[in-house]
Amino acid sequence: MTKATLNEHPPEEWIDILGNGQLKKKVIKNGKNGTRPNRSDICTLKIIGKLKDNTIVEKYEDLKIQLGDVELIQGLDLAIALMDVNEIAEIEVDPRFAYGSLGKEPNIPSNATILYTVELKSSELEAEIETLNANQRKEIGNKKRERGNWWFTRNEPTLAIQCYRRALEFLLPTESRTPYQSEAEDTTDAELQALLEDRMKVYNNLAAAQMKTQAYDAALKSVESVLSCQPQNVKALFRKGKILHYKGEHALAYQTLLQAAKLEPETKAIQMELAILKEKNAKDAQHEKNLYRKMLGAHKNNNTSLKNLKKGNKNKNSSKFTWSLIGGATAAVLSVLLYRFIS
Repeated sequence: MTKATLNEHPPEEWIDILGNGQLKKKVIKNGKNGTRPNRSDICTLKIIGKLKDNTIVEKYEDLKIQLGDVELIQGLDLAIALMDVNEIAEIEVDPRFAYGSLGKEPNIPSNATILYTVELKSSELEAEIETLNANQRKEIGNKKRERGNWWFTRNEPTLAIQCYRRALEFLLPTESRTPYQSEAEDTTDAELQALLEDRMKVYNNLAAAQMKTQAYDAALKSVESVLSCQPQNVKALFRKGKILHYKGEHALAYQTLLQAAKLEPETKAIQMELAILKEKNAKDAQHEKNLYRKMLGAHKNNNTSLKNLKKGNKNKNSSKFTWSLIGGATAAVLSVLLYRFIS
């Protein structure tokens, strides 16, 4: 359903946004026409969420979110993009686009449909990242990282990846932005180090989410981004070992995990992974030995067959020669007898 089609609906009529009944919107009060927010705009919202029995489970007065960055549940993120500034709407969200089977502690049960009343108070363009100082970038970047962590714990790795990638945009080092940076900003070494530490956390978390989606090559790049700056980052070494394990590179995975074990010998997860890989490496080695033996066995059999063939050919040639001699002698005797008989 297009935005133009959605605009044709009068107030107090439910609009089926997705066409499957799982996300519906009804305008209670019209807003300013033509003021819908765009992706990445900063929206200020008043939100009240109720269950079907009218129990209020969520309430926000002046909540600021960045649209499209899944800082709210998916249903609201999609529906707010279809509201005008000053509009008030009811939005009914199916569990799939709300809190799903997990619900949300302490008051949203599993598989709950939620009816929201939402007012879009304002919408403004996001600030250019290049104009933000280090502390501002750190604050926004970490907010997006934490949201990614929230999605990850809810087994939504794709949404977590989206948040982590956005976080990285804000946590890039100042020196990489010098062509655009305000001359008034003077980022200290301590601020740069803080940005680096936060960025390493995001890359590690991004790798974990990518592993969940089996995007192992992308996950490997993420941990390498950490290890290029922090070669002894145990979490990155551990995840690199697991990624290599999943990719079937058992020997390299084992060596990587040994590095992690030297740094944190008491960590059980590392020791367990090493034990698994040790067993797999032993099986791989045995498989290679068996394969090599088969190859050697086939080679020996081929040599034996070749020798037997040569021997057989030799015997065959010898027999042919013997029979040739016998045949020749017989022919000579017969010739003599025939000559005598005819004569």
